[in-house]
Amino acid sequence: MTATRERASRRRRSTVAVIVATLSVVAAVGVITVSTVADRLPGLSSILPGARPDFPAIDPTLSPVRARIVTVVGEQYRRNPAGTTYSDGVREPWCADFVSWTMREAGVPLSNPNSGSWRIPGVLTLTAHLSDTGRLRPPGHRPTPGDIVLYDKPSPMGQHTNIVVRVDGDEITTVGGNESGGVTLRSYQLRSDPGIRGYGVPGR
Repeated sequence: MTATRERASRRRRSTVAVIVATLSVVAAVGVITVSTVADRLPGLSSILPGARPDFPAIDPTLSPVRARIVTVVGEQYRRNPAGTTYSDGVREPWCADFVSWTMREAGVPLSNPNSGSWRIPGVLTLTAHLSDTGRLRPPGHRPTPGDIVLYDKPSPMGQHTNIVVRVDGDEITTVGGNESGGVTLRSYQLRSDPGIRGYGVPGR
C-alpha cells in the first residue's frame, strides 16, 4: 500500500513539473514575441495591455474636411471595435477597410475602381484609386492631419495604410486599423520609415 501511494505521489510531482515547464516556455515565447514587435514598430501604442495613450487634440487650423476625418478617427480609436466593423463583416486584413470606412463617415468617400463601392479592401487598389483621382502625393510630401499614409516594404509595417492625426516637426502620429490587432495610435519620426510610398489627400 505504501509503495502504491509513493508511486502516485511521484506521478503527481512529475505532472506538476511538466505543467510548470510548459507554462514557462509559453511565457518566454510571449515575451520574445512582444519584444520583437516592439523593436520593429517603435511607438506602437497597444503592444502591452493598457498602453493606449490619449488621442491628440485636433489642430484648430485644419479645414472642415480634415477636422471631420480626424474626429472620426479619434472616435474609432477610443472605441477600438472589431475589424469586421469596417469590412462589411468580411474577415480579412482590414487596414484599407478602416481608411475607406473613415473617409465615408467623414463625408469624402472613396470609390473602388473595380466595384464602385465606397470600400477599398486592398492597399494597392487604394493607391491606384488615389493616383487615378489626382490625390496621390509623393513620399517627400509634407503630411497634414487627415492624409492617408501608404506603406510597403522595407517599412516595418509592410504593405499597409493608416491616417495622419498629428504632425509636430518631424514627428508624425497616425492611427490605423489592423495594427497590433486593433485600432492603434503610433508616433514616429518621418525619416525613420523608409517604406512610405506616398500620401493620399482627402477629397473636397
